[in-house]
Amino acid sequence: MKKILFTAIFGLFSLLSYSQTTVSYHQSNLPFVGINTQLGERWLPELRIGTDNFVENLSLEVVGNYMVKSDEDKQIYLGLGGRLNLFEGVVVPLGINYYPFDKKDFGFHMEAAPIITFNNGALFRASFGIRYRFLKD
Repeated sequence: MKKILFTAIFGLFSLLSYSQTTVSYHQSNLPFVGINTQLGERWLPELRIGTDNFVENLSLEVVGNYMVKSDEDKQIYLGLGGRLNLFEGVVVPLGINYYPFDKKDFGFHMEAAPIITFNNGALFRASFGIRYRFLKD
C-alpha cells in the first residue's frame, strides 16, 4: 500500500508542471490541506494531508475526482480515493468548487465525503474552505 501511495504522490507532483494547479484548505473535524492538478477537461487528482494533528497522527489521502459539471464559475465533482494512518480506508468525496470573483483564481468549496474505514466502521466528513488556482496565461 505504501508503494502505491508513493507512486501516486510522485506521479501527481510530476504532473504539476504540465497542468493547472490548485491548493486548498478544508475545515472540518478532520481538517486537511490539498494540492491538485487538473488533467484534461474532467479529472482532478488530489493529494491531501491532515492538519491540526500530532505528527504521528498525520493522515494522507490520495483522491481521484471526476468533474460531473464544470463551467467558469463552478465545478461539481465526485471522487474515489484512499486514506492512510488515522481512519485508514476508502474516501468517496462529493463536492463543489465555486469561483465568484472576476478573476477565477480564488474561490470557495464544500465537500461531503464518507470514509469507509478498514477497522472502525464508517464515518461521514463534511468540510468547507478556500481554494486557490494558479492560472496559466
